[in-house]
Amino acid sequence: MLNALLFDLDGTLTDTDQLHLLALQQLLLEEEGRVFTQEEFAAHVSGQANANMCRYLFAQRSVAEHEAFADRKEVRFRQLSPRLTPMPGLLRLLDFARERGIGVCVVTNAPRANAEHMLDVLGLGDRFDSVLVAEELPRAKPDPLPYLTGLECLGASAEAGIAFEDSIPGLTAAVGAGVFTVGLATSQSPEALLAAGAHLVVEDFNDPRLWAVIERMLGPR
Repeated sequence: MLNALLFDLDGTLTDTDQLHLLALQQLLLEEEGRVFTQEEFAAHVSGQANANMCRYLFAQRSVAEHEAFADRKEVRFRQLSPRLTPMPGLLRLLDFARERGIGVCVVTNAPRANAEHMLDVLGLGDRFDSVLVAEELPRAKPDPLPYLTGLECLGASAEAGIAFEDSIPGLTAAVGAGVFTVGLATSQSPEALLAAGAHLVVEDFNDPRLWAVIERMLGPR
């Protein structure tokens, strides 16, 4: 019986990768004179916790320097995102979940300030039972712990949940937690998402195949 929907944030609730890329490109050019490509972003940043991003960018720098750069980058991202648009079909799905008593949770590698900013800008600040920030846990995605914690918060088993993800680290985490995982083809190709273990890949939350899965997992009324 379906009783939990777990959502990544960036690239899943709203398409933000280009804004994160722009924030990084601006800062790296301003501070380092470094040109940062979309290919690097896709390979080393998209879906990753900031600690992993900074280890890639500045392997020789201290943790304190990494944290300071990550903070500056996220401030820049928030400045670049005064308005955001929910993914098509998201509000429909959240309304459906509320009507059917299905728990909903955000599970994100984004820092708390970003999560609060994005949900507020989207008008979704009060729509989720929990907002789990993976960096506040002992291990972030791609470790399964954030999704296992999300299930625990909702009082749900992995078999009774669906996870929504757009990145390879996120998919790895959700699949590793044993959750049926739907890939959103915003930051990665459908082929890459399927290769990473997605059980279904959709363009947005209106896809009839997604709703067929939901109805099947809900069972007879």
